[in-house]
Amino acid sequence: NGRRMSKPDETVKVVVRIRPLSSEEERNGNLIAAEGIPERGLISVRNPKANESEPPKDFFFDAVFDAKVTQKHIYDVCASSVVESVLNGYNGTIFAYGQTGAGKTHTMEGRPDPPTLRGIIPNSFQHIFEYVSSAQ
Repeated sequence: NGRRMSKPDETVKVVVRIRPLSSEEERNGNLIAAEGIPERGLISVRNPKANESEPPKDFFFDAVFDAKVTQKHIYDVCASSVVESVLNGYNGTIFAYGQTGAGKTHTMEGRPDPPTLRGIIPNSFQHIFEYVSSAQ
């Protein structure tokens, strides 16, 4: 299928999260151009103004998350193992990259309440604090 799977021991992973349209985008009549197919690690991008016969452009990644994914799931899949490695003495980095409005802050920080909306950073802190607490 052309997809190159990462080996489990590789240290760099490329993950894509599709955010939902904002209420302003919905009011303006914007259309969703990207579809995530998480089980295949696929993002399929279609030009919403193109003819139906124009095929979408497909891109494969180590992991893909659609607009319905929870913050906790993102943390569990993308960050938890990195934090565990750091707690075991290894270096680890997680960073978000993308254009303005792509959802980087939402993914990394989220919102403080309810806890289900907390992003990678607060979930990492909770993970670390629980580890330290259980070690005492």
